[in-house]
Amino acid sequence: MKPAAVKYNQLLDNIGLTIEQARQNAFKAVNTGLIKANWEIGRHIVEYEQRGKERAEYGSELLARLSKDLTQRYSKGFGRRNILDMRRFYLTYQKWQAVPAKLSWTHFVTLLGISDDAARSFYEKQAAHENWGYRELERQIDSSLFERLALSKDKKGVLQLSEKGRIVSEPTEAIKDPYVLDFLKIPQSHRMTEKGLEQKIIDNLQLFLLELGKGFAFVARQYKISLRNKHYYIDLVFYHRILKCFVLIDLKIRKVEHGDIGQMNLYLNYFKTEENVEGDNEPIGIILSAEKDEVLVEFATGGISNKIFVSKYQLYLPDKKQLQKNVKAILGSN
Repeated sequence: MKPAAVKYNQLLDNIGLTIEQARQNAFKAVNTGLIKANWEIGRHIVEYEQRGKERAEYGSELLARLSKDLTQRYSKGFGRRNILDMRRFYLTYQKWQAVPAKLSWTHFVTLLGISDDAARSFYEKQAAHENWGYRELERQIDSSLFERLALSKDKKGVLQLSEKGRIVSEPTEAIKDPYVLDFLKIPQSHRMTEKGLEQKIIDNLQLFLLELGKGFAFVARQYKISLRNKHYYIDLVFYHRILKCFVLIDLKIRKVEHGDIGQMNLYLNYFKTEENVEGDNEPIGIILSAEKDEVLVEFATGGISNKIFVSKYQLYLPDKKQLQKNVKAILGSN
């Protein structure tokens, strides 16, 4: 390519980047303006209520009247439900400085549906931290992510989740138990093979990465290891960008046995010796199984220096009410 053509292409690319940045900034400005306007509307309603000593519950005369008059004057966007959301938005974030800048109005409407303050705070921070779209946010709420993470912690740990979100700085913080794979849409009565489960995960890799959490990058499936002409295959291999290590996942449609843990230990030793490069930390192994015997896992992993975790997977959404009850019990403890 001639130098003039190269320079022109660079010019074109630079202009393109400028346009894209401008569009992103414009979108952010519009989003911020919409959220600020909705916050202000909510403030006006609450201040009116406080002067008139009335409450604008859903279906109240005030909301119905406001909805009708604002719709006549300004057209769409002022249904009774929307007006109520604006009021609840202000009541939840009474200081404008406390409103997270990265989230959209749709995010906030979703968050306002969470009655528990600790859970809502967690999802708010996690959505901003991991750049979740509102559908991803809904998915994590439906799968009870906060409760699942909270049940593995004490009261202090649950409060930290609420205040800071999920921050992964060591392997144990990257692991969940159980993993919820409802997005695979496998009937509980269906006889699934491990190959079939693996294929379902690959077909829904984006959602599986969302369930794994921030930092996971897919590397390979059926990763081949050869030792003296004997071949082994690791079901799924990922790399964790934050922990800077490989994560090996072995899938089991049955209860985990001690031999499965020994095999994962072999895989991890191989990766430490043959695959790790300078800067990589020790690999992590996750055996993802339909069932596990806690006592067997404890004895089988005892004395092993490698980081091996055994987690259950379930093909349906958890019982949210029971999980919430369990978390409240933790928060109520001394």
